[in-house]
Amino acid sequence: MDTEKKKNWKTRTKAVHAGTRRSQYGEVSEAIFLTQGFVYPSAEAAEARFEALGEDEFIYARYGNPTVRMFEDRMADILGYEDAFACTSGMAAVSGALMALLKAGDHVVSSRALFGSCLYVLEDILARYGVEITLVDGTDNAAWDAAIRPDTTLVFLESISNPTLEIVDLRHVCDVAHKVGALVLVDDAMATPIYSYASECGADLALISTTKHVDGQGRMLGGLIAGNKDLVRGPIESYMKHTGGAMNPFTAWTHLKSLETIDLRVRAQCDTALAITEALDGHPKLSAVRYPTHSAHPQSNLARSQAETGGTVLALEIKGGKEACFKFFNALELFTISNNFADAKSIVTHPATTTHQRLPQDQKDTLGISGGLVRLSAGLEDVSDLIDDLLAALDSI
Repeated sequence: MDTEKKKNWKTRTKAVHAGTRRSQYGEVSEAIFLTQGFVYPSAEAAEARFEALGEDEFIYARYGNPTVRMFEDRMADILGYEDAFACTSGMAAVSGALMALLKAGDHVVSSRALFGSCLYVLEDILARYGVEITLVDGTDNAAWDAAIRPDTTLVFLESISNPTLEIVDLRHVCDVAHKVGALVLVDDAMATPIYSYASECGADLALISTTKHVDGQGRMLGGLIAGNKDLVRGPIESYMKHTGGAMNPFTAWTHLKSLETIDLRVRAQCDTALAITEALDGHPKLSAVRYPTHSAHPQSNLARSQAETGGTVLALEIKGGKEACFKFFNALELFTISNNFADAKSIVTHPATTTHQRLPQDQKDTLGISGGLVRLSAGLEDVSDLIDDLLAALDSI
């Protein structure tokens, strides 16, 4: 197919067709290669392949697999990067990228509003191995300017923070970081692959938890590191293949099938998230409703300048703290109480007692993770049913 035509494909088309490889049988659905190894026609061919892999050549599943490669190529196209490496989970992508690119004595600047496991990797694991970590208020451009030094190696942030939905001015951060030669790594889980703006704003790498919107149906763990080919097939691939973080082919195949509907699913979920925000804004039982591109969010102008929509997740602040939150959760009928997000089923999470439970209280206070905070993930149910469920549960408090 014409390469120039492929470049002009819209996201929905890329999600169905990009990266497709067919075997000699000409199958319609992508083939799943459930094999840990590959055979060679001769000893000389084996030697040559271990010396240098050609295009679409494979030697061992930990190093690469045809089904996984299809998924990597498709995701790279969707996200707007040259290449990608698929991992066992979102946190394998985060930790793998950081470990592959950092060494003792390096300096990292990161937004302080991060998922708990990301904070653990930075503050515990990397610090233990001699990496200097500086945490900043990601919403404050001046704080980034002050923290990024001439010897800064890497900048790490969430494009939309989990769970408080803070927004980082990504173009500004990339400009400041690149002036000193630092790489910018963006955890892009909340932005969604469909509305990701990491590449457009200049981020060197986008890290995706494919468990979320890509699978989107509560089945598979997965992750992805997308960036330019030199980074992805250089230090990242080298680290990941030797430490065992590669995605298995069945997960990759399931993800390929999920990508065929991701554009439809995510657009519907984003519309639902915004509709719920509008329905709950100003409710007397709530002290705040936050959705990035809604006017009630303090950074809505910045959010709208970077993305078409605010994603599939919103945050509620319920008056009455933890006790009121628990009553609200237990009164819900359609919403699932879980710690995941971006699923076909709508989900509510109480971060203070689950995903961010182990953070010290002063850190929770700094991040805004209060007893009244609710992370709400919009699913694929009828929006009017979801709103009715939420309003009835709020009435029960």
